[in-house]
Amino acid sequence: MTVTTEPGDRHNTVAQTGASAADVQPSSHGHIRSFVRRQGRVSPAQQRAVETWLPRFGIPYAAQPLDLTQAFGRSAPKILEIGFGMGDSTAAIALAHPENDYLCLEVHTPGVGNLLKLIDAQAITNIRIIQHDAVEVLRDMLGDGSLDGVHIFFPDPWHKARHNKRRLIQAPFIAALAQKITPGGYLHAATDWQDYAEQALRVLDAEPLLQNTASGYATRPAYRPLTKFEKRGIKLGHGVWDLVFKKIA
Repeated sequence: MTVTTEPGDRHNTVAQTGASAADVQPSSHGHIRSFVRRQGRVSPAQQRAVETWLPRFGIPYAAQPLDLTQAFGRSAPKILEIGFGMGDSTAAIALAHPENDYLCLEVHTPGVGNLLKLIDAQAITNIRIIQHDAVEVLRDMLGDGSLDGVHIFFPDPWHKARHNKRRLIQAPFIAALAQKITPGGYLHAATDWQDYAEQALRVLDAEPLLQNTASGYATRPAYRPLTKFEKRGIKLGHGVWDLVFKKIA
């Protein structure tokens, strides 16, 4: 799982935070984590939101299957978002698409608190949050064919070559993720790092259960809103690459 905020102000990398590679330790289950577990500053408002609303909209991690229909209280398409950062885009998407349910994963408390503030302020009902490592949530809680879509927006690029192994989008993770997507469902990734986009395209192209919906990179789907940082980056000539793949029926 990654920590994210917004493109251009999003990536919590070792180089940008001053953390060392040693700060990212393998989990107790042995896989390499793609995030640095640091809480950062939690504002009083974010802390209040966590205390007030996480019991209502949060799902505790547990090493047992999760009944998504029961968790949301209805039968509807289920979309997984991995690494929602501060949650602004997440809230906008969920508000615009009340017909879908969004299971959202993030490890960092400031982002969880901020998304909960947005949920409260905008009366959003179709979001649930798990504050835990996405690899373990995927492995332990989600059944095969349980997801109609997956969003991975602006994951930490780990842009130094020696850190590339910590990127979330790697062949083993994508193979496991593809199993969780229902036939005809989709995986949508986006990044503003060209090197990561090229790697992600290679990884996704190589996964036999997924098929590219475009010739190479996709046009940004209308449901993914442009953030203010992305707009600023586009004005400065920075690229953003979307990849949209479908699960083969």
